Amino acid sequence: MASAEQMRIAVPNAGEVSALLLRPAMAHCILTLAHGAGAGMHHAFLEELAAALAQAGVATLRYQFPYMEQRRKAPDKPAVLTATVQSAMHAAQAASDLPLFAGGKSMGGRMTSQAAALGLLPDTRGVVFFGFPLHPPNQPGTQRADHLAKVAVPMLFLQGTRDAFAPLPSICAVCAKLGPRATLLVFEGADHSFHVPKSSGKSDSDALGELAQAAANWAKKLL
Repeated sequence: MASAEQMRIAVPNAGEVSALLLRPAMAHCILTLAHGAGAGMHHAFLEELAAALAQAGVATLRYQFPYMEQRRKAPDKPAVLTATVQSAMHAAQAASDLPLFAGGKSMGGRMTSQAAALGLLPDTRGVVFFGFPLHPPNQPGTQRADHLAKVAVPMLFLQGTRDAFAPLPSICAVCAKLGPRATLLVFEGADHSFHVPKSSGKSDSDALGELAQAAANWAKKLL
């Protein structure tokens, strides 16, 4: 497999951030991949997910948000985060002629959909959530999903049945309201980080492979 190409992305009023472009030889689309709130693009989950997506024919551009690039703990304000998502999409578009998709893990996916809701991602074919963070653990609510009604493109929700950030009944209700724009795929036994128990008979690597293949299959249907 090809190695990831290091890139720099300029974010308006926030400096530059690092990015990694991984494009397999037979890629059929490219997905921008934003990290979650507590770990950057080098986290093992995103490293392994990008590799599994490449195996499934999906190129990825994963990138840092400014606060992570600058080694600050607190995430940037939403306006900076959504501007970073938009800048990453422009970078992916400049680096490739492949059909564009956008997404991310947890907060990264939510900021991606917020950017889409604001009209900042006009060329994306769809948004992929690798665990949508509907609310903090033990703090039920669906306000974080309100903006999804303004996302005009198809959305794929990849959710674990043990995800404390999005209990299955709640995320099912959110997707039902969104109608045909939302596709929900459930991963039995997986938590918010897509760890699976040994009793499932699967490894975390198996789960990631299934996750990547599901995203690739969904994207192909939209091409």
